[in-house]
Amino acid sequence: GQHLDEKQTAVRPDVQTGEHKRHPADFALWFKRVGRFASHTMHWDSPWGDGFPGWHIECSAMSTKYLGEQFDIHTGGEDHLSIHHPNEIAQAEGASGKHPFVKYWVHHAFLMVEGQKMSKSLGNYLKVEDIAAKGFDSLDLRYLYLGTHYRKVLNFTWESLAAAQTALAKLRSSFRRFKQATGRTALSVDKLAKVDDFGVQFMAAVSDDMNLPQALAIVWEVVKSNIPDYDKYDLLREFDQILGLNLDAAETGPSEAQTLPENVKDLLTRRQQARVEKNFDLADKIRQEIEAAGFSLQDTASGQQVFAKH
Repeated sequence: GQHLDEKQTAVRPDVQTGEHKRHPADFALWFKRVGRFASHTMHWDSPWGDGFPGWHIECSAMSTKYLGEQFDIHTGGEDHLSIHHPNEIAQAEGASGKHPFVKYWVHHAFLMVEGQKMSKSLGNYLKVEDIAAKGFDSLDLRYLYLGTHYRKVLNFTWESLAAAQTALAKLRSSFRRFKQATGRTALSVDKLAKVDDFGVQFMAAVSDDMNLPQALAIVWEVVKSNIPDYDKYDLLREFDQILGLNLDAAETGPSEAQTLPENVKDLLTRRQQARVEKNFDLADKIRQEIEAAGFSLQDTASGQQVFAKH
């Protein structure tokens, strides 16, 4: 989407120019270990001198090594749309002579945290371990992600993650109930058409630039529909092959739940309520009480699981 006649040249004074950069669109495949790069830690001998590969060539080299000279899907942030990925295409197709290098490019929007861009300098840089420390499962996070299209900015908040956790728990509970349905019979023409239509709508949403928020909305339409429970189960099991929410995990629970002391069961109930009310400080304190009582606590997509320490 860029135009070369609009590009400025030699904007960065430290760019290696002259014989190495003959055209404004040229970019480095190999950096010589001179000038500002003289102390670069990682470097190798090569036919072009002592140095290291450019950022763009690294990605083409790795992807073609493991995926071949042509492959289907390449993802990355929207900030790679204008420079990094076009350079990948240029060098990969130039080296192989094959077109296209990649069939589908998926550029995702940035993730915000409490309305601000996530960065270490702002102290809002989160890792999966931080999510788990707050009592959430990675699939709670996946459910949250599914609610926003990949090309739209997602604003992460602890409240939205708690809501996603609650919604996923409800979906798992419904799935377990549907699986227990018995007495399967032939469907009427109308209900058979509705079951088929749900499948068609779901695949249409997924195929429409991966419109997973719409696909998730169809999942809840199935849950609330008047089709038989066993057909709801079949549809949700099929949909989950794409969504990856591991709905069958709802069938398993804590192996030692029946042997928990009453005071620990009470703590678990209070902690779950605290999390529903988004009182995470209280939830953390209750976790400490549970662990002090001799039990380890793990939050999973199917709920709180407690095990006696050995």
